[in-house]
Amino acid sequence: MSTASVSLDLDNLWAYLKTHGDPEWERRPSFLGTAVPRLLEVFGAHGLTTTVFVVGADAERDDGAAAVAAVAAAGHEVANHSYGHEPWLHRYSRTELETELVRAEDAITAAGAPRPRGFRGPGFSVTRELLELLAERGYDYDASTLPTWIGPLARAYHNRTAPGGGDRDLFGGFGRVRAPNAAYRWRVGAGLVELPVTTMPLLRVPVHGSYLLQLHQLSPRLARGYFTTAVRLCRARGVQPSLLLHPTDVLGAAEAPGLEFFPGMAVPGARKVEFLGWVLDVLRRHFEVVGTGEHVRRLAGLPDRDAALLARSG
Repeated sequence: MSTASVSLDLDNLWAYLKTHGDPEWERRPSFLGTAVPRLLEVFGAHGLTTTVFVVGADAERDDGAAAVAAVAAAGHEVANHSYGHEPWLHRYSRTELETELVRAEDAITAAGAPRPRGFRGPGFSVTRELLELLAERGYDYDASTLPTWIGPLARAYHNRTAPGGGDRDLFGGFGRVRAPNAAYRWRVGAGLVELPVTTMPLLRVPVHGSYLLQLHQLSPRLARGYFTTAVRLCRARGVQPSLLLHPTDVLGAAEAPGLEFFPGMAVPGARKVEFLGWVLDVLRRHFEVVGTGEHVRRLAGLPDRDAALLARSG
């Protein structure tokens, strides 16, 4: 049976508000105490070992440190999702990027998890300098690319309700559709592996949890048919899917105040949990599902890619 992986970006409420330009983020509101036990219960019910990408600033706070400890105790991999969760990492200098990595690593290990060996940039933000730093610091993989043409549309949707008009660079350009939808090695260091967040083969539209829930909000039947089609196309095209989830995939609007703009937030939390269970069942019927790090370890014979691809992909 082919391999698939499930990962969770442990973005907190304050991080979403910060990206959206809502000054309420400075109070650092959190929903980790609600979301993490619920997610771990779902993963446990399906016997899944996943990868959780943790924000360093959260790992330093009490509820975030408790979340990291619970995730690690349950056997899940803990990976690096930057320190400050700013989706504009592509504007950072090399020194600023290294500081982001180191501060997050220190916070994660202080919370009781092993030093991370994988990284995902917030907002799918990645640069050549970042890849070089990851290789120098002994990382095994990056998982920051989302090969889709839908980035500018997602940016327009997001920025329409952002108090300050949003960010012009958020989520990248249409050129990302040209990026590979399967794993490869960057020509940096000893060959850092890139495991893209899978998009639907051929159509290159997202299949991550938030996108599925936005479809579910319109029509549960549409969402189920869409995901079933994505899995069938992955099997037909030989793509080993990497499915991305977020805490909002199990939270209702009342549990995430201020995120009414976020995809799928009109779906009640209980219905989200039920739908996520269905998604995981479908994935497990067709693939052996593991975490991101284990997925990378099972890959062999990967093609090489030059980091100049990032400039061409937007």
